[in-house]
Amino acid sequence: MEYGYIRVSSKDQNQARQLAALSACGVRADNMYEDKQSGKDFQRPAYTRLLRRLKQGDVLYVLSIDRLGRNYDEILEQWRMITKQKGADIVVLDFPLLDTRTKSGNEDLTGRFVADMVLQILAYVAQKERENIRQRQAEGIAAAKARGQRWGRKEKHLPPDFPHLYAAWRKGELNEKMLLERCAMKRSTFYKHLSKYREMTMEKNG
Repeated sequence: MEYGYIRVSSKDQNQARQLAALSACGVRADNMYEDKQSGKDFQRPAYTRLLRRLKQGDVLYVLSIDRLGRNYDEILEQWRMITKQKGADIVVLDFPLLDTRTKSGNEDLTGRFVADMVLQILAYVAQKERENIRQRQAEGIAAAKARGQRWGRKEKHLPPDFPHLYAAWRKGELNEKMLLERCAMKRSTFYKHLSKYREMTMEKNG
């Protein structure tokens, strides 16, 4: 049996290209499974249903490897489960080397072996790129700090007229929502500053 899997990151994305590619391979509409959510993990309803149906000898088509997901460690695990545990094949249409079906009847060099090796290389390259990105970010932060440049969000402060606002709030002339808007802060941020303000006020008043 032949199946197809489609994933788009949001409801606004168009899945027409993936549908057309899978249809051209002969995958029936009732054998296509589609998720509309992020590829960060494999907790997806349609994908879960697809896995339950896959069995030995079946073929799973996807347009590109990133339709399976963005996390290559997870992709490697899913690839192993589908091809090794379930005995199904995977065909990635835009990357012909990622095709686990046996080539030319040669049992010594199967498509599955070549695809597994290519996927391992892709996973390694992706992991190295993630490490390089993290290293460049760390180096950029260190260089900025060395120049005396602040890093991260700009710290917020209570407005100059806060004593007046605070007094009005205590009297009930301002509600919490109005006070937060005047201070341009989220509730959690405001109460952190309020705690410091009260401590300072108590110290000044002795």
